[in-house]
Parts: sequence; structure tokens; C-alpha cells
Amino acid sequence: MTEPSASGDPQGPSKNALKKAAKEKEKAEKKAAAKARELAERQKKEADDANDVSADSYGELPMVGSPEYKPSNLPRVSLADVAELEDKEIVFRCWVENARVQSAKLAFLNLRQGLNTIQAVVAASEKLSKQMVKFAGNISTESTLFVHGLVKKTQEAVKSATIKDYEIHITKLFVEAKAEVPLPMQIEDAERPLPSEGLGNEDEKAAADEGRPVVGLNTRLNNRTLDLRAKINHCIFIIKSGVCELFQEFLRGKGFVMIQTPKLQGAASEGGSNVFEVKYFDRPAFLAQSPQWYKQMLVASRFPRVMEIGPVFRAENSNTARHLTEFTGLDLEMEFQENYHEVMSLLEDLMLFIFKELNVRYKKETELVRSAYHVEDFKLPESGKVPRIPFVEGIKMLREAGEELGDYDDLTTPQEKHLGKLVLERYGSDFYVLDQFPLAIRPFYTMPSPANPRLSNSYDMFMRGQEILSGAQRIHDAELLRKAIRNYDPPLDPDSPAFKDYVDGFRFGCPPHGGGGFGLERIVQFWLGLPNIRMCSLFPRDPQRIMP
Repeated sequence: MTEPSASGDPQGPSKNALKKAAKEKEKAEKKAAAKARELAERQKKEADDANDVSADSYGELPMVGSPEYKPSNLPRVSLADVAELEDKEIVFRCWVENARVQSAKLAFLNLRQGLNTIQAVVAASEKLSKQMVKFAGNISTESTLFVHGLVKKTQEAVKSATIKDYEIHITKLFVEAKAEVPLPMQIEDAERPLPSEGLGNEDEKAAADEGRPVVGLNTRLNNRTLDLRAKINHCIFIIKSGVCELFQEFLRGKGFVMIQTPKLQGAASEGGSNVFEVKYFDRPAFLAQSPQWYKQMLVASRFPRVMEIGPVFRAENSNTARHLTEFTGLDLEMEFQENYHEVMSLLEDLMLFIFKELNVRYKKETELVRSAYHVEDFKLPESGKVPRIPFVEGIKMLREAGEELGDYDDLTTPQEKHLGKLVLERYGSDFYVLDQFPLAIRPFYTMPSPANPRLSNSYDMFMRGQEILSGAQRIHDAELLRKAIRNYDPPLDPDSPAFKDYVDGFRFGCPPHGGGGFGLERIVQFWLGLPNIRMCSLFPRDPQRIMP
């Protein structure tokens, strides 16, 4: 029934009804058009898929090890060797740093393998489909790939890759392991240097305020598996491994034997309270603060020269840029003939060997890290010319520079750094030794100095003004050791079960000996000039962090 007009006469549909009908008709037409387009696109895709000349040359592979996976049995190559393989087809595994579609017929990928990156091209042709181009350009960052391609020399240097004169013209491309999207953090952000000491989230805020995309250390450590993929982190741990290798190489050549000592102990080897206590069945035990007792017991067992690389635990609530609660110790102990400086000389030569070989064998990795942090080269003295500064002389140098401290005060971290600058200015060396420390600030097993009973035959070694080693001549006489244990602050009981085996080892004749313990992570940190020691530990432990 039609609505009456204004005059009361019946008429056709109202304007509102006509508008509504028109809209419904338009909507139906659009829906039909969309369905038609969808159908046409589906038919085109089906036709394209049917005619995809590259259908068997790209895609996602079944998981390696699954029943569906079929091994290719093709030899894989290293991207480091591409210069020798120009115009040859190669097969290799890599992962995607970046992928982008340039056009319907062209895509570029940045591929990485180890520290090497190379540009790859996927170009449509009679033998390579547009579908493969589109697939390649949309692979998610960090996905692992299995690639076939031709090595081609480039006309211009590729600035975005470490391999600048060659590129890969991809012929086959398969995803072995797809990375989820989005990533919790971008790997390129982990390549950027940390501001200041990187101790907290304030670094991220400061970076954001300056418009810099810097991810703070906490975020990086919370996503450590991704963070460690950064080339700069690979370099850090390649160098760390190299320090261990060089440590062993030098000392083996000097007749040292590698040992492995217990890390669960019945007593705290260094005394004091900075020790982790654990439950050992029905009694307490302690995580090793050092292998010190065992090194000495082995010297007493007629092992004249021993070395060890192992974990060290310190229950120090120090939330600084150079402290960890678990670190790797590089330890050694040795007999000497007449003077503990024989041990110091060997330690100096050991470190000079490590420094010089790092400059040769790990030059590429060292330069990559230092360039990111704009760190100056490490200033090295000649063999036999390492600055050896008596502790009293170090105190004098600091006082002359304006520091206030007593004759037998221990140095604070700022004072150590200050002394390092003074040594560099006077001796031109970033590496030096401080000798004859006050006895009261050393462990109970340290031999007193014959020149001054308030001093000791002990020493520390420093890099860039920060301690990397603590060492000394040890007490090798049982009665003198018992006395030192009783007189320690706080006093200890040498006849207690905790000390008995250790003290008894010196009752049967032990030669004079000394040694020291390096902190591996500190060597790496100060060699590279990094702002925080946590960067030198794969999964660092500090008072705030025990995961992952």
C-alpha cells in the first residue's frame, strides 16, 4: 500500500524507499562484481600455478628429520669461498637478513652465513616465474634458507653486504625454518652500540629521546637467542674462544698441564662471606670461589705447573658494569726457583702473547667490534718492559694527581681507572702490573713481604685501568699457613675439617710457588673496549639475573 501524498492522493514509492532500493541494488551489484573478480583472480591464479615454471624450485621444505623430508645429498659451500666460484652454481644454507620485492619481476635478499653477508637476486625470466619472485621477496627476516644459485661478479660494489664484489643469482630457494613475525627485537638493533654502561632501561629511554633506535641491554638479554645472532656478538665470542685457545697454547709450550678441579667444595676457598652455599645431601657445601686450594695441593703433589679454565662463583651483590656472580676463570699455578717475580714475568709474557696474537689471528673480529664502539687500539709494551709499579708508588702517583687515600687502603674502581690513565700517560701502556699489595687486603694464603710485614708478595694486572688478574706467592709452609689462618680477619680455625686437607698438603714438603687467576670476560671486555661485562657472557649471571 502506497503512502498518501501531501494532498492525500495515493502515489508511487516514497523518496526514502527509492533511495533504499537504489542502495540495495548498488550493494548487490558491488557484491556480484567482487565475487566475479575473486573468481577471475582465483581462476587466473590456478592458471598461473598450473603454468608456474618454477613450481618445484621454491617453497617451504618439510622439517629436516621428518618422514616427509627427502635429503638432497648435495655438497654445501661456504660463502667465504664465493670468489673462487665465479659463474658456478652453488648450494648453501643461510638465513635472511632482509628481503624485498623491487617489482613483479625482481626481488633482492641479503643473505648471511656466519660473519659473511651477500646480496642475492631473484629475477623473473622464461625459466623463473613471477610467483617465485613474489615468494622470495616476502620471506620473513631471520628465516633459514636452502639456496641454489649462480655466483656472479657485480659491476659495482654492494655496500649493504660484507661480500661486495659478488652476488648470487638464485635458481632455487627453499625455506628450511620459517621465522615468526613479528620478532621480539630486530637483529640490526643489536648491532648498534649500547649507550653508556647499558645497565638499565634508562638507556632505551635516552636513545628514544634522541631518536636513535637503540635496544637496551636488558631487552637484549631477555631475548638473548636473537641478540646473539648479531655479527658484533659473534665476534665477541669468537674472540673469547680465541683467548682460551691462546692461553692454553702459550702455557702448554711452557710445560703446564691442564687440570679440572671440583666446583663443589666443603669450605669457602677465599674466606669471607661472598660465597654461595648449597645443600649437599645432609650438609652444606659451597660453590667454588676459585680453584686456589686445589692448584696448590697439586703443586705439593709434584705437578710443577698447572692451568685450568673453569667457572668461578662470587656471591657479591655488585650491580656494576664489570661484575658477574659467575664468570670463567683462567687460572695457573707454578713452582718458582728463587723469586715470585719469575711467576710475574711468565704472566706478563702470557698476556703479551695473547694480545699480539689477537691482533693477528682475530684482527677482523676485533676491528668490527671496536669500530662500532669507536675504541682506540690497545697500547702494548714490549716484552720485558711491562710497567711494574709498586703499590706504594701507585698510591704516590694518585696522591700527586689529587686523590686522597691512605698508605694501605685498597683502591676503588674510580681510583684504579685514574691510575690506569696516569700509567698510560707516563709509560704509554694500557697493560701494567701493581706489585706488593697490603697484606691485610689479600687472602690468608698470601706470603708476607720480607721487606715490610704490612705488605705482601702479591700483584694485580690491569687493562685500560681495570683489574683482570689477582695473584701472589702463596704460603708453602704448613706452620706459617696455620698461623695466617688463625690471624685472618675474621679468625679461622686451621684444625677444622674444612681446612685440614688443604693445610696437611704442606706438611710433607712443598716447593715455593705462585700463580694467579684471570677473569676471562674482563680480558675480552677491556680488549674490545665494551661498556658492560654482560656482553662477554653468553647467558650472564648477576645479582638481578639468573635466567635464561
